[in-house]
Amino acid sequence: MNSLTHPRLSTVIPVYNEEEGLQALFDRLYPALDHVASQYALPYELVFINDGSKDRSAAMLAMQYEKRPDVTRVVLFANNFGQHMAIMAGFEYARGEYIITLDADLQNPPEEIGKIVRQLEEGHDYVGTIRENRQDSWFRKTASRAMNRLRDKLTRITMTDQGCMMRGYHRRIIDLVRQCEEANTFIPALAYTFANNPIEITVKHEERFAGESKYSLYQLIRLNFDLVTGFSVMPLQLFSILGMLLAGAAGSLFLLLLIRRFVLGAEVEGVFTLFALTFFLIGVMLFGLGLLGEYIGRIYQQVRQRPRYMVSAVLEQSKS
Repeated sequence: MNSLTHPRLSTVIPVYNEEEGLQALFDRLYPALDHVASQYALPYELVFINDGSKDRSAAMLAMQYEKRPDVTRVVLFANNFGQHMAIMAGFEYARGEYIITLDADLQNPPEEIGKIVRQLEEGHDYVGTIRENRQDSWFRKTASRAMNRLRDKLTRITMTDQGCMMRGYHRRIIDLVRQCEEANTFIPALAYTFANNPIEITVKHEERFAGESKYSLYQLIRLNFDLVTGFSVMPLQLFSILGMLLAGAAGSLFLLLLIRRFVLGAEVEGVFTLFALTFFLIGVMLFGLGLLGEYIGRIYQQVRQRPRYMVSAVLEQSKS
């Protein structure tokens, strides 16, 4: 019998303004987990985190808790703190030996959870996923592939598909992740660094059931900044190398212009060349300052030691 008292499988689902698709999620999620529970003899629990939704998502989660309090826990945030902080809160309340994260938009079918559980049962402590026949726009898929390649070069963290949040973790990995009190982090990459026996599998990917993606282009860029600056200082090292190369190129250009000045005389065109080089160097310096500011900003956020999220209420059965 499933019970929140001793669950072995915890599924953590952040929810933000998903009222249009929540009922469809419930209709597929519970039968899928019931099947997994019977197949592997795994008592399970569901941990929903309402990330400050402005629609009826919180009310729908509360109603679902009333229907299935035996396997459902609902964590209500006081405000919107972001997907990764919602997942961190889910890790705090999850009590299973295996923890699976899942988005609420049904792009990753709940029926695929069994594939992840199988790998965890076989001894893998981290199960990454790769979206099969990804149902996203051409621009989004192309940008994702480019960022994946860049991230691999900078962080040396091998994740084929960083954008798929449907992943599985062993309790040991989650306990280590919770010990990291970072203000900004990318959970799949952080968990990967602790894994002893990771694996990646393909999972189905469907069109979003309702609504639109909560990640704008700006938020995706911010997420990749978190990923790169949170796991590597190589961008700063690359700028040091770039600075040396530009200094050498500028010195060589100065010698060239000096020689041309004595050989050919004064040239008006040289002024425009210098203007172009000046603006280019200013752009490089401003970008370098912005990159340095990213690292310093993260240090500033960390030393303030403010709470990463604030929970207003938790709907759960008494542990007694």
